[in-house]
Amino acid sequence: MTDTVEKLGAHEVAAWLRRHPGFLRQFPDLAISLVVPRDEGPAASLASYQLEVLRDKNRELTRRLHELFGNAQENERLSVRTHQLTLALMRQGNAADTLRAMAASLAEDFNGDLVRVVLFKPVAGLEEADWLQVVPVEDAGLHTFRDCLVTGEPLCGRLQPEKHTVLYGMRADEVQSTALLPLPGVGLVAVGSRDPNRFFPGMGTLFLRMMGESLTTALARYAS
Repeated sequence: MTDTVEKLGAHEVAAWLRRHPGFLRQFPDLAISLVVPRDEGPAASLASYQLEVLRDKNRELTRRLHELFGNAQENERLSVRTHQLTLALMRQGNAADTLRAMAASLAEDFNGDLVRVVLFKPVAGLEEADWLQVVPVEDAGLHTFRDCLVTGEPLCGRLQPEKHTVLYGMRADEVQSTALLPLPGVGLVAVGSRDPNRFFPGMGTLFLRMMGESLTTALARYAS
C-alpha cells in the first residue's frame, strides 16, 4: 500500500493559522523561534515583531486622538465665534450697521484677509465701503454664481478666475482660496485668504451656513 502524503503550501498554512489563532499558545517555543522579515534591518522574532506592531498601532491611535481633540477644540472656537456673530448682528439697529458688523467680524474674528460683500440692492447709509459692491441680480457678471445662488450652498477652495474678478477686482491675484457664502435674494459674502490651503473643497460648511442664515435673518428685519 502506498502512503499518500499531502503537501501543504504556504497559503494553506497561513489560512489554517488564521482559523486557529490560539495555536501558538500550545507551542510557545515555536512562537519564539519564528522569524519575521522586515523591510529594514535584521529579521525579528515573532514576539518582538508583534510588540513593534502594537507600538505602531498605539502611536497611530495617539495621533488620531490628538487630531480629534484638535478638531473638537477648533469646532468649539468656531461655535463660540458664530454665536457671538449672531448676537452682534441682532443687536444692530439698521441694515447698514448689520452689514458693517458682519464684515468686521469676518475680518477680525474669523481672520479673513479680504472680505467682500456683494448686494443686489443698495442699502441706505452704506454708500461707500471698500468691502462692498452693489450689483443688480440680472447683471451678466453674476451669471457665474447662478448655481450657488439657487442652492444656497457655500463654496470653498480656489474659485474660477471670473468669480475672483467679480469678487475681488484688482486684488484678485492676492487671493489663493475663498469661502463663498451665497445669500439667495440678498447677495454674496466672500472671505478670501492668501493661504491656498485655508479653504478647500470638501471642508465642513456648517458654520458658514449658520452665519449666512444669521445675516439673512438679521437683514430681513429691515426689508421694505
